[in-house]
Amino acid sequence: MTFNQANNNYINLGFKVDLSNCDREPIQFSGTLQPHGVMLVLLESNLQIIQVSDNTFSFFNLHPQELLNQDLSKLLEPEQISLLHDCLQQEDLQTINPIEINIKILDKSLFFDGILHRHEGIIILELELVVEKKNNFFNFYHLLKSALSKLQNTSNLQELSQILVREVRKISNFDRVMIYQFDENWNGKVIAEDKTENMTSYLNLHYPASDIPQQARQLYCRNWLRLIPDVNYQPTAIIPTNNPLTNQPLDLTHSVLRSVSPLHIEYMQNMGLQASMSISIIKNQQLWGLIACHHQTPKYVQYEIRHACEFLGRIASLEMIAKEDNEDFDYKFLLSSVHSKLVEYMSVEADFIDGLIAHKPNILDLVNAQGAAICFEDKYYFLGNVPPVAEIQNLWEWINQHFQEDIFATDCLFNYYPQAENFKDIASGLLALSIAKSQKNYVLWFRPEVIQTVNWGGNPHKPVEVSGNGELRLSPRKSFALWQETVRMKSLPWKHCEINSALELRSTILGVILRKADELAKLNFELERSNKELDAFAYIASHDLKEPLRGIHNYSSFLIEDYGEILNNDGKSKLQTLMRLTQRMEDLIESLLHFSRLGRVDLSMQETNLNDVVSQILDLLRARIEETKVEIRIHKILPTISCDRIQIGEVFSNLIANAIKYNDSPEKWIEISYLEDSHPLIFYVRDNGIGIREKHFEGIFRIFKRLHAPSKYGGGTGAGLTIAKKIVERHGGNIWLESSYGQGSTFYFTLEPDS
Repeated sequence: MTFNQANNNYINLGFKVDLSNCDREPIQFSGTLQPHGVMLVLLESNLQIIQVSDNTFSFFNLHPQELLNQDLSKLLEPEQISLLHDCLQQEDLQTINPIEINIKILDKSLFFDGILHRHEGIIILELELVVEKKNNFFNFYHLLKSALSKLQNTSNLQELSQILVREVRKISNFDRVMIYQFDENWNGKVIAEDKTENMTSYLNLHYPASDIPQQARQLYCRNWLRLIPDVNYQPTAIIPTNNPLTNQPLDLTHSVLRSVSPLHIEYMQNMGLQASMSISIIKNQQLWGLIACHHQTPKYVQYEIRHACEFLGRIASLEMIAKEDNEDFDYKFLLSSVHSKLVEYMSVEADFIDGLIAHKPNILDLVNAQGAAICFEDKYYFLGNVPPVAEIQNLWEWINQHFQEDIFATDCLFNYYPQAENFKDIASGLLALSIAKSQKNYVLWFRPEVIQTVNWGGNPHKPVEVSGNGELRLSPRKSFALWQETVRMKSLPWKHCEINSALELRSTILGVILRKADELAKLNFELERSNKELDAFAYIASHDLKEPLRGIHNYSSFLIEDYGEILNNDGKSKLQTLMRLTQRMEDLIESLLHFSRLGRVDLSMQETNLNDVVSQILDLLRARIEETKVEIRIHKILPTISCDRIQIGEVFSNLIANAIKYNDSPEKWIEISYLEDSHPLIFYVRDNGIGIREKHFEGIFRIFKRLHAPSKYGGGTGAGLTIAKKIVERHGGNIWLESSYGQGSTFYFTLEPDS
């Protein structure tokens, strides 16, 4: 990242400082309060006062010690006690706040707004003095009627935000009111502002997440409103410090008087503020933003006014959700139509991936990406601008190791995966969708780098202060002047609707895969049934055909023997041809019968020394080997494997016999071996024979397929390679060849599935 620094007041220590004193600060257990009200901690069972703030004398003319361990009737009249008991019957005390409390002090009645909280068997009662008593309902209605009408008539989020800050400022009379929206990293941006002329504008400025640390954001989610009337207040302590029931500091999470973090006080003073009020904007139970109110002098806001502002914030939260969703309505509709098209394409394509990438619109249009990569069943498919294949493979492995979720989205891949700097122009942003994590099936979408200039309200990097004892402490920055940062290695952010579209695509792909798997299972079942029927038919047909063929052959032989003297030479020749054809037909039927038996007999798997198998086959072929003077080369010892010994012997027999038969070289040789580093092991039979043209590589494995006339190269049925292929495939392996016509062939085969 590149920084254009207008102000740089922090110490450069020469090393990275990883401090989190803001996040560690236990602000809900401060043990002190702001002094504009009084706190009473009561036992719910009998309303006995067990803790009290130490400023009671200034409000009630009673010292804390005069109230501790006393019944609440020491302070309140019986009708007030009765009212309080009625209120405590409610399960949710927030719905009844504030309650009107009337306390007589020195023959004078004082009115207080009472705010009740329940926590672990105790009641916390906070009292704030009412300066001017009004008709609460009608005043509340008057404050909100106009504002609500204006909010409901807005057409977009920006207009809503601007009217909201204007109306909140009108009701509360703060010097500045602004809306502060959080991004996905909890950095904030001022998106709307209304202020007095003399105040500095913060509109469109960004603020780092550290300005509002994590535990403060959690409290904003639980408490819709927070008031600081005077930043220079003197804290009032809670007496005793620990809750007598738990012997722990009192949890002030829901307190409206809770003291302010010293860091936040310093932050406000650095901004030149004397008072502030914050109203939470909540979306889907998450903190979306804040309505931040600033004042240059101390300012107390009556609970009634605060309540009206809080109500406005709650209504605005609902309106903002609707406006934000509506702003993307047209785009969401477009993404939905793209998804529908992809579903249509996937349903008609034999391979569903073609449905994702071969048409328009395609998966790039689904999330507005500039590149995409699909990894499915160890195959890669690319579309648009993508990083180099090696980089994508490394990224795939990294994603598979580090993320368990179905989807991962970032507009700054570099923050997670530093190697992304190598291809930032193509893939600074990544949206990764897992289809089947166990099989490493993913869809990746890429967005390129978009260099941005971000306007910060002051240097966003907190200064590090070194105290007298040498400790390092993060402190709020002292300047909020414009501070620009040039941001690199970031893409345009992924919208929620785009992420949702990707998740919908995942569900669709899984549905397509399951449907195709079901269809394939049905086809496999039908194919298996058909193969069994075909095997049975081939067995029966070949068995039944052999008998009439033998009869024809025998009768022809009898005719030659009994009537040879009567028949002329032409007649004898035709009978001899008939005998030769019936013999060939019987050989073909015998091969078909053997082929059909292979599918009907179970494999007899056993540990087999292939050296013994090959040696036995060579002994059977010894006469032909000697006759043709072929050299047998076995350069290394063959391994011992698990297989059907008899059937694998037949594979070697067919391949070696063919290598002998189809060889017219003057110096013939056959090499039998395997590739040691292959997984699974690859065996081969290589020769220097006549070779095979590439166009016949597939055809030679079809049954009865011969490339030469029946009488050439010693004849044969053409079933040997078909039988070898079936045996290999029944073992889970594959068989294939390499050949140079006129120079020789190599037949390779494996005997187990690919790893």
